[in-house]
Amino acid sequence: MAEPVTVAALGDSLTQGFGLPADQGFVPVLEAWLEAGGQDVELINAGVSGDTTAGGLSRVAWTLTPEVDALIVALGGNDLLRGLDPVVSRDNLDQILAFASERDLPVLLVGIEAPANYGPEFKTAFDGMFPALSEKYGALLYPSFLAPLTTELDQAEALRAYMQPDGIHPNAAGVQVIVDAIGPKVAELVDRASD
Repeated sequence: MAEPVTVAALGDSLTQGFGLPADQGFVPVLEAWLEAGGQDVELINAGVSGDTTAGGLSRVAWTLTPEVDALIVALGGNDLLRGLDPVVSRDNLDQILAFASERDLPVLLVGIEAPANYGPEFKTAFDGMFPALSEKYGALLYPSFLAPLTTELDQAEALRAYMQPDGIHPNAAGVQVIVDAIGPKVAELVDRASD
């Protein structure tokens, strides 16, 4: 009997499932989605609320234990909230991907979009680091964690329907929308790890 593919999800509160019952967070819902699709997987929730790309970098070595077969990297939101220089965020993500690459692990890099109020230069640098690093390391790319929430609803409706009262973290319905959208990309990651 083949072992399940073990995927570590390195991220912040969006990964961790902030404000939700344990079984309704991103990682358990994603694991259930993959299993329902016939994937034999085990997801490790390595999401830490408030974590920046620097925090993720400091944790990557002990997150990637020998049983980990693939890595999801979903960091950058807290760098954004703090207005950190995208050059610093990019360097941290670069080092995380380099570490995974040294271990020959397939990676899915999950981006997040900067709002326009940071200015066009910041937005271009921040939004651009995800595709650039994905290309550099041959990682899979999912451009924006929260984008599925506004695919069919405008921003105000999406906030009401899919977000917790803080306006930052998805509610259980929002998590389901995100998982339904990102699921096929994660299934592709699992397939890469199985090859």
